[in-house]
Amino acid sequence: MQKIEITGVSKTFGQVRAVNDMSLSLEQNKIYGLLGRNGAGKSTLLNMITGRVFPDAGSITVEGESVMENDRAMGKLYLMGESNYYPEGMRLQTAFHWAGKFYPAFDRENAEYLAEKFGLNLKKKVKELSTGMSTMFRLCISLSTGAPYIFLDEPVLGLDAVHRDLFYRLLAEQFERHPACYVISTHLIEELTGLLEEVIIIREGELLLHETTEALLERGYTITGSAGAVDAFLEDHSCIGTDSLGGLKSAYILEKLDRNRVPEALEVTKLNLQQLFVQLTKE
Repeated sequence: MQKIEITGVSKTFGQVRAVNDMSLSLEQNKIYGLLGRNGAGKSTLLNMITGRVFPDAGSITVEGESVMENDRAMGKLYLMGESNYYPEGMRLQTAFHWAGKFYPAFDRENAEYLAEKFGLNLKKKVKELSTGMSTMFRLCISLSTGAPYIFLDEPVLGLDAVHRDLFYRLLAEQFERHPACYVISTHLIEELTGLLEEVIIIREGELLLHETTEALLERGYTITGSAGAVDAFLEDHSCIGTDSLGGLKSAYILEKLDRNRVPEALEVTKLNLQQLFVQLTKE
C-alpha cells in the first residue's frame, strides 16, 4: 500500500526524550496537519522520517521499504525545513536546474510558474533573498519535486498575510493537479484548517491524537454559563479545560454532544481547530 508506516519510534537527545514510542501511518493523496507546541518533537519526527536523524528505537518504512540508508525509499521523500542548502552565490534559475538533477521528477516549468505567482526574480542570487522570499523560493522547489511524500516544516516563515493566502491557494491547486501526501507542520493552525484532511497532534514527544479534521471538529464544544450550572453539567461530561471570569465559567469538551439535552441556561458554541489545540496541549 502507498503509505509511510511509523512504528514504535523513539529518539533521545542527551536527557531529553524528543519522541517517545510513536506509531502512525501517513497515506498517499492526503494533506495532514502536524501540530504541537515548541519542543513537542515535530521537527525531530520529520527528520527521522526523511532519514536526516536515525531513531533510537522503532522502524519507519515507505511503501514497505525501510528509510534507513535506502536511496530508493529516500527518493520518494522531500522535506522543506527552515534552512536553505543552495550556495549563496547561486542564482534561483540555476538552483531550479540543479533541483532537476537531484529530483528526476522535478517540474521546472511548474517551479517557474510558482515563482511568477510569488513575484520572484529568478535572476536574483540566493544570498539576496529576504526571509520571506527565501521561503517562497523553497516552496517553489518543494511543490515541484514530484516526490509522492512532501513534508513542509513551518512553510510560511516570514510570509505576510497576502503571501500566506497565496501559498494556501497554490497548495490546493497543486494538490488537485498532482495529488501527493503532504504533511504540514505549522503554528498558524486556523489559517490551514480548510486544507487539512487529517490532524496529528503531538505533546511532549508522544502522539496525543490522530483523526480526520471533520471528526475532530464535530466533537469540540464550549459550554458557557454560571459556574454552578457548568459544574452541574460537567458531572456527566468530561472536559479538556475550563476558564472562569467572575461568576461565568466556560468548559471545553471533546465528545459527541446532543445539543438538545444541554440545559437552556447554558450556551453552546463550536470550537475551532486552534482553540481545540490550545486546550489539548496547554499545561
